[in-house]
Amino acid sequence: MAAFTRKSIMESFMKLLDERPLNKISIKDIVEDCGVNRNTFYYHFADVPDLVEAIVKAETDRIMQGYHGISSLEECIEAAMQLSLEHKRALLHIYNSANRDIYERYLLDICGYVAAAFVNNSAGDIALPDEDREAVVMFYKCEIFGYVIDWLSSGMDDGRRNRFLRACELCRGLTRAMLRHSLEDK
Repeated sequence: MAAFTRKSIMESFMKLLDERPLNKISIKDIVEDCGVNRNTFYYHFADVPDLVEAIVKAETDRIMQGYHGISSLEECIEAAMQLSLEHKRALLHIYNSANRDIYERYLLDICGYVAAAFVNNSAGDIALPDEDREAVVMFYKCEIFGYVIDWLSSGMDDGRRNRFLRACELCRGLTRAMLRHSLEDK
């Protein structure tokens, strides 16, 4: 029952967040929409930022479970953008709030996860030194994060998203070149 109530609070909050900015949503609004009392809210969450973090973390975990065999940089970008695309208005409200850091922290986790999956898939059976693997993963993690943040800053402009995806196409072969350089430097 507690898991159901927690999920109901999260769903009510996301519904409200789709309708209005984060700073216009109170705990009173959430509990009224959900049909629980304030004590029930506080049993599950310390405050609204704690609720935001729980939602973003749950969505991050869900997204990361779906991406293991990433074979292109485009797939990395799509995975990192997935959270924002599924809840566009709500995520823009979080992004444009004082709680932006919560979203950015978990976005960085998603970017790191998909970058590692991409690099590991690209490397295949190449015996890449750990420090080089970490450097390539960090490079892609930062690239993906930068793309997504820039896209969010533009209000999730489709034209900008398409340019990012085109940049990914132009980078084809870059990963293999990085891996070759690593092996050549041995």
